[in-house]
Amino acid sequence: MQFTDVLAALRSSHDRLAATVAPLSDEQAGQQSYADEWTIAQVASHLGSGAEIFQLIVDAGLKQSAAPGADEFRPVWDLWNGKTAPEQVHDAVRSDAAFLDRVAALAPAERDGWQLELFGMHQTLPTLLQMRLCEHAVHTWDIAVALDASATVAPYAVDPILGLLPGLAARAGKGAAQPLSVHITTSDPHREYLLELSPDQAQLAEASGPAGDPATLRLPAEALIRLVYGRLDPAHTPSSLVADGVDVADLRRAFPGF
Repeated sequence: MQFTDVLAALRSSHDRLAATVAPLSDEQAGQQSYADEWTIAQVASHLGSGAEIFQLIVDAGLKQSAAPGADEFRPVWDLWNGKTAPEQVHDAVRSDAAFLDRVAALAPAERDGWQLELFGMHQTLPTLLQMRLCEHAVHTWDIAVALDASATVAPYAVDPILGLLPGLAARAGKGAAQPLSVHITTSDPHREYLLELSPDQAQLAEASGPAGDPATLRLPAEALIRLVYGRLDPAHTPSSLVADGVDVADLRRAFPGF
């Protein structure tokens, strides 16, 4: 994706986060989010600390230094874990906005020349921002759906996340007891994938069409994203999902979540 496109999507995700948490009382901030072990405030804290960590990563790329690691991240996490729930919610919005403003202020030469070895791969700035969008949009959904059960992953985030979904599936997938191939067709936008599960891994790759696979799955693209992220429980599965030759419960077990 282009830098300006993914930055615009991040801006929209920030606006959704800000609008979602703005009316919350202190009591609501302490309410359970979709994430099993986190309250709404703790999800916001994760996004706020993440903004600061991504800024450290951006700075490393600008300086052409080594990517920061746990030693640099731990003080950030400790600071955010020490905040009260209202502070976590309020400061997350402020920290997130500051990160976006900093990135937007980069000169064209800085944007184009940015590079860093991260997660075992050579990263560019647009790809790094796509990574941020993945976590931002999904965790914003964790908050939004706790307040509105009909919430979905925001449409402007879906296409950028799909660009990284095969890699995310490889990281998140736990495989299946028996080998399984599933041809997946999504809507909004239309995409086709082949999901191959083995006892120790999951592989998701773009496909040009059915190749005699015995199992098929049709669902909205945002629901596929939530499946990979372990967020497609029965209560939040769209009625438009159609599975043939595969039990959706097996797919949920294959992707228990990040």
